[in-house]
Amino acid sequence: MIKFRAWDKENGIYLYNVQDAYDTLSGLVKYDDGEDAEYDEWCFGAFLNNKRYDVEQFTGLTDVNGKEIYEGDIIKSNYKYAQPKVSQIIIEDGNSYILGEDLATGNEMLVSDHVNEIEIIGNVHANPELLKG
Repeated sequence: MIKFRAWDKENGIYLYNVQDAYDTLSGLVKYDDGEDAEYDEWCFGAFLNNKRYDVEQFTGLTDVNGKEIYEGDIIKSNYKYAQPKVSQIIIEDGNSYILGEDLATGNEMLVSDHVNEIEIIGNVHANPELLKG
C-alpha cells in the first residue's frame, strides 16, 4: 500500500497516513496528526489539490534506525568510502533517490542501494537549514 504524509503549512506540522481509513461512501479520509490521536476528516484529493498542504510519499524503506523514509526527508549518509553527506530524498518516475551526485557515476543514487548507510536528520519543511552549506 502506498502511504503519504502531508505538511500543513498553516500549523507547521505533519499529518501522517492521510490515505488511511478511506470511506468510500462519504469520500472522506481520516488522518492522524501524529500528536494527540485526534482525527479529522478530509477528502484525500483535498490534500493533493490544496495549497495549504505539501503531500509526500513514503519510499517503502527505513533508515538505519528503522524510521520510515519519505520524500522530503533530509538524510545524513555514512558511505563506506566517502565523507558523510547531508542530502534530500526525492521521488521521480516511481523511484526514490538521494539528491546529489554519485561519486562514481555522476547520477542520482537509489535510496534502496544505500538504505543501510543513511539516517534521517530532518525534513525540508522544519529543517531547511540542514541543506545549506
